[in-house]
Order: sequence, then C-alpha cells, then structure tokens
Amino acid sequence: MREVDLRDADLNLLVVLNALLDERSVTRAAIRLGMSQPAASRALARLRALFSDALLVDGPGGYLLTARAEEMRPLLRNTLAGVSELLDGRTFDSMQATGSVRLLMLDLEAAVLAPRLIASLAEQAPGVDLQVVPPGLRPLEALEADAVDVLIGVVEDAPAGIRKRKLYQDDFVTLMRAEHPAAGRKLTLERFLELDHVVVSITGTGRAWVDEILARLGRRRRVKVRVPSFFAAVEIAARSDLVMTLPSSLARTAADMRRFTMAPPPLDLGSVVMSLAWHARNQEAPRHVWLRRTIVTAVSDIGL
Repeated sequence: MREVDLRDADLNLLVVLNALLDERSVTRAAIRLGMSQPAASRALARLRALFSDALLVDGPGGYLLTARAEEMRPLLRNTLAGVSELLDGRTFDSMQATGSVRLLMLDLEAAVLAPRLIASLAEQAPGVDLQVVPPGLRPLEALEADAVDVLIGVVEDAPAGIRKRKLYQDDFVTLMRAEHPAAGRKLTLERFLELDHVVVSITGTGRAWVDEILARLGRRRRVKVRVPSFFAAVEIAARSDLVMTLPSSLARTAADMRRFTMAPPPLDLGSVVMSLAWHARNQEAPRHVWLRRTIVTAVSDIGL
C-alpha cells in the first residue's frame, strides 16, 4: 500500500467533500455546513487540486459526480464515520458491541460469577462473548501484556500501572465431609493439626495462607494433597477424610452442604479480600468502564 503524506492535507476538506458529493450543489453544501458559498467554492477548488480530479462536473439540471467521485463516496463515508467514532470515544453502546471479554480467575470464582455475568451479557450485550482464562504463574503479567481485560482474585501488592478495587471480603472456614470422624466435635488447633489437608495450589509450589500463619506460630499441618482446582479439592474432601480451608462464600457455592459440615478454623486467619484488577491504560476506556461496572453489579447481586 502506498503511504500518503498527510502533513500538507487539510482533512477538514473531507467534510466539505462529503457534503458536496451528497448535495451535488455548492450552494446547498455551503448551507448544510454553515459556511458561505464563496468559501465552499474555494474548498471545491482545493479538493480538485488535492485529488487531481474535477469531482463535480456540469450536467443537465446541476452537477454530476465524476467516476472518481462515485468511486470514493463509500470509502469517504466510512472514513468520516470512523473518525467520528475515534473522536467520540467516550460513547459505548453495549447492545451493538461484539467480540469477547477476557476474565482471569480461578475455577471456583468462575463458578460463582460466570452465571450472573452470562445473564448480564445476554441482557446488555448479546453480541459479546465471555472468555475465562485460568491464572498462570504470574497473573498480573497477563494484564500488563493485554492478554486479559481484568483479573478477579486476591491482589495484595499491585505494581505500578495496575489498578484495583475491592469486590468483597470474606472469612475462612474449614470444610469436611458430613461423616468425617471429626465432624460435630470442637475443632481445636491440636485436632486441626492432626488432620490431613487438601490444598489448592495453582503453581504447585509455595505455602498456602494457612501455612504462613501456622509457621508464625511455630506449628505445621500435614498437607497430604495439592491440586490446582477448587472443584477437585472439594470432591477430594467429599470422598475422603481430608479437610480443606477456604473462603466461606466459595465453600457455600462449591459444596453441596448436605455432604459437608463447616467449622471456623481454630486460628486467626483474618479475612480474604477479593479484588477486581485491570491495567491503567484501560482506566477511562468506555468499553472497559462498562465491563467493570457489570462485574461489580454481578457480585452485588449474588450477595457476596
């Protein structure tokens, strides 16, 4: 494609050209644009020089378009529409939107949020698809690389360029199957440490938050199984004597509570803050503002 130097071209002339081609009259084009007839005539002369074509020629009853003018007409309209959209970037019509929104989150968080988000998209943005991306070793880097639109999860230390807002705060519970030998008994710290545990570990390395707290107390539990999926961990807990500790809202969502019993952990784990994170380059983008607002509304509707 031949590169055209636009530095010496007055792009405002394209607006005049569009009116001239529509009206096929210098006078009517001038009235439409709110300019004088002599100014419109001068603009036509400049356009003819710019395109090396007459553009408008005398014909019976007025001007006729040259072959070049007829050829450029649809492209001119599309170009002006694109420029208008570019300059009016603050607008976003979700009903007309297409493409995908890409959310990075764990499987259990997806199970909590995705059904409500799907319902919201069907109502507000029927042409937009939802893509859930599993977290890798460095989830925040996915935001920096524009591999995802937002991240939903625990974000403690966000680097420069990453924005976040709190979605909800939750306490921890310890989950065990209803027929577990320890079910119905007070869960003391000693009994907690005697039990075998299943832990969700996305990376397969490092200590879970519970183990960090225990280490500060000089204590240690037996982590017998590590899996990368909350649903896998829940099923393991349902079919064995392993127990798992997780945020209470996720436990209620993932677990058929007829199969389980929940108990408060016998140590102070504090609470977990689930956040919505995104890159600062999308802070003011209308489509992204709409997406973040939709996610926040979905979380509030679920009542987390």
